[in-house]
Amino acid sequence: MYNRPDEMEDLLASLAAQTVKNFEVVITEDGSTIPCRDVCDRYADRIDIRYYVQENIGRSPARNNSMAHATGDYFVFFDSDCVIPPDYFATLARELDARPLDCFGGPDAAHESFSDMQKAINFAMTSFLTTGGIRGGKASMEKFTPRTFNMGFSREVYEETGGFREMFSEDIDMSKRIEAGGFTTGLIRNCPVYHKRRLSMRKFFRQVHVFGMSRITLKLLYPGSMKLVHALPACFVIGLLMLLVGAVFVSPWFLAPIGVYAVALFVAALVSTRSLKVAALAVPASFIQLIGYGTGFIKAYFTKIILGKGRNIEEEVAARKGK
Repeated sequence: MYNRPDEMEDLLASLAAQTVKNFEVVITEDGSTIPCRDVCDRYADRIDIRYYVQENIGRSPARNNSMAHATGDYFVFFDSDCVIPPDYFATLARELDARPLDCFGGPDAAHESFSDMQKAINFAMTSFLTTGGIRGGKASMEKFTPRTFNMGFSREVYEETGGFREMFSEDIDMSKRIEAGGFTTGLIRNCPVYHKRRLSMRKFFRQVHVFGMSRITLKLLYPGSMKLVHALPACFVIGLLMLLVGAVFVSPWFLAPIGVYAVALFVAALVSTRSLKVAALAVPASFIQLIGYGTGFIKAYFTKIILGKGRNIEEEVAARKGK
């Protein structure tokens, strides 16, 4: 975790409110200039919590450090901008007792207290119309892959894989290595977390642009991992440009498909959120999600594959350390 004491306050408050408390919380701060030690100290009498500090070397070493200091046999990871429902660990225990898994992932959602912008961005990141349902929805165009905003695995997995590697999309890399190791992985749909997301469209674009670039890195590491759904945002960007050019030089009717898609997004968001304002914000958020990811994908595909400038894992680690 890095420079997020306010988010840590909300996360720890939700962990302290769990209906079962047979877990420990291990936090490693990644060289923050705004530390959260005081926040952690305030919850020391309510949950079993331990706090560590490391140099600013990345979130993967921070996660690995926390696992090295943990005493349990099963590790669960949350992003600092998540809030955990009070029955999360009770539900998780029941689910794992009924269906033991070496590794699991859960979906994310927007809490009713979140801002309209956060709810709109959450829609853009989880809707089948934008992501193909790959983040834990009921329908999906890709096999589910756990991500560290809501993910867990056994100590045996950690010891076998060596933990996370510091790179972009390190959680997907970890999931791929877990799968390659022959461990069982599954989605637990009724263990969601409330994910606050970014607070501005600009930050959201930057985030998804990096996601698009990292997908090419994952393709280089795992050649068989690229699926059609991953290339769809890039196709969307190319198609959008073609339609805009057609509208300028041929006929305004070329804008019709864009309008139809925008209406579909608005209706889907309205049904999902029951808010006109959130639905209105969800339309530009969805376009930003697709354009940001798509342009990142295209940029990385051109530089890393066509030009042959793809980084190996050691170069990726060095790039992350120099971020």
